[in-house]
Amino acid sequence: MRTVTVVGASLSGVYAARELRAQGFDGRLVIVGEEPHRPYDRPPLSKDFLTGKADEEHLALTDAEETAGLDAEWLLGVRARGLDARDRTVLLGDGRTISTDGVVIATGASARRLPGDVLTGVHTLRTLDDARALRDELADGPRHVVVIGGGFIGAETASSCTALGHHVTVVEAAPLPLVPQLGPEMAAVCATLHRRGGAVLVTGTGVARLHGRAGGVTGVELSDGRVLPADTVIVGIGATPNTAWMAGSALRLHDGVLCDDGCVTGLPQVVAVGDVARVGGRRVEHWTSATEQPRVAVRNLLAGRTVQSVRSVPYFWSDQYGARIQFAGRRHDGDTVRLTEGALAEDGPAEGGFLAVYERDGRTTAVLSVDRPRPFMRARRALMRAASEVEPAVP
Repeated sequence: MRTVTVVGASLSGVYAARELRAQGFDGRLVIVGEEPHRPYDRPPLSKDFLTGKADEEHLALTDAEETAGLDAEWLLGVRARGLDARDRTVLLGDGRTISTDGVVIATGASARRLPGDVLTGVHTLRTLDDARALRDELADGPRHVVVIGGGFIGAETASSCTALGHHVTVVEAAPLPLVPQLGPEMAAVCATLHRRGGAVLVTGTGVARLHGRAGGVTGVELSDGRVLPADTVIVGIGATPNTAWMAGSALRLHDGVLCDDGCVTGLPQVVAVGDVARVGGRRVEHWTSATEQPRVAVRNLLAGRTVQSVRSVPYFWSDQYGARIQFAGRRHDGDTVRLTEGALAEDGPAEGGFLAVYERDGRTTAVLSVDRPRPFMRARRALMRAASEVEPAVP
């Protein structure tokens, strides 16, 4: 294999490039990135970057020394527009083509947007440019901010906006935020963090439309008829994997690039990692997946077949209103939840937080912590040991 092309200068793309060199690939390495920026870390965008505690230098995933060590050709500010498996080429939006022997797909996902006219003051928060625009707008003084979507991005952004002194309302269509991830009992506990932090949480109703005047947003009309005043609207309703550029490539696409348990696609010498990859039937949009999958994917790419499978335990964290939420494992409907440390107060987590475990048939399936990092890490390591012995079945 003389040339490998990493499509996507993302977190998973950088980790794939590192693994290629670490695992002995010494050929031509090309990294294609749609954004003009050098690779950066996304989690701080909704937190420290938005509040001004971190600048762009703190977001960088690579420094000059590592960049030189990778010895890669960086093609930034250009998107991929096609993958020709027969001719083994990656087609670029500016008309260039890259002849390649192997491909790592790491094109990530894009924020979902609301349908309708584009109004100023309406933002998503996925990219550095998104965060720059939102931060600049929030610096203009106190604003009425409506966050649509109570997931992790929405909650973290709402937390940052309240810390900056804005009037924040979070709108969640489901009865509670984060139920699919945490289950109803623990989702109800974590939902109290919004009120504690000074935000208003509106649940069980969707958004009918946005109100605007002179091209700018002025309000959010809910499906129950209420209208929330809004100077700034942040849309956090999930993300869509960036697969359109692969249409017609013979790759199997369905909510991501379909891969086996080793990140290997149906095309020879093509693997996929990160938010765009549906590995073994699951597509997981978490930082840890984007950093763990490349090691396995690159090993299989260089071997020319699947010789190793991903056996990681899903893990994510979220910083909201001064509290750190950590979760590891796979929760399923019907699991029981038991507090093993700490306590709950009437209005949510008691002082000092808590640790809770999810169980089924006497086996721990997942663990949740609020402000209990050390016990959480012990519980997470136990889950990882169990997963290394046998992969839990999905009911």
